[in-house]
Amino acid sequence: MVTKQQFVRDQGFPDGDVRLYQALIFQPRAVAAIVAAGVLTQQPWIFLALGVVLWWSTLAPAFNPFDVIYNIVFARSVALARHNSAPPPRRFSMGMGGTVALLTGAAGALGLTYAAWALEVLLVWALVIVVFTRFCPGAYMYRRLNAAHVLHERHV
Repeated sequence: MVTKQQFVRDQGFPDGDVRLYQALIFQPRAVAAIVAAGVLTQQPWIFLALGVVLWWSTLAPAFNPFDVIYNIVFARSVALARHNSAPPPRRFSMGMGGTVALLTGAAGALGLTYAAWALEVLLVWALVIVVFTRFCPGAYMYRRLNAAHVLHERHV
């Protein structure tokens, strides 16, 4: 299991300030609840809406609704660390999640049941990993792709 400090670093905060952990894990937990509702009801619009929100959060991280809710409901009430930014690894992860959510919703809306189920499994798998082990597959992929790009640039 990844430590809280490592999770914060993996999200793109190099100082690994553990006080950010609760703010950073709020979004995966909220997304997990939304995905659970989508899986249980098999309503494509839930996945489509989630995909739009995640892409909105990727493209305009200062207006991420999950961060706004966290800051208003939790950070103010118990003096927890506020969260107002999303470094590249976190935005990449949100974009990946948004893409899979949009594809899931589209598959469901088009009646491609097996494809929708397979994509739901992918979403659930990724969220279980993030929430229960503090390892973010999307942020990890960002770091690996970025490292490969940097290595390639050095050899060109």
